[in-house]
Amino acid sequence: MCSKLLILMEALTAVQVALLTIYDMCKAADRGMTITDVKLLEKQGGKSGHWVAP
Repeated sequence: MCSKLLILMEALTAVQVALLTIYDMCKAADRGMTITDVKLLEKQGGKSGHWVAP
């Protein structure tokens, strides 16, 4: 059985891979673009319970 932390890490990794794919498709238009502010905004469950980013 997968832990919730593993599922969270897989989700964050999937977001980064999707953004890198978009970057790869758009780099011909603007090589200077950056990907920023990828972060966890809210989490529910687990040992720490419900958490919301400040």
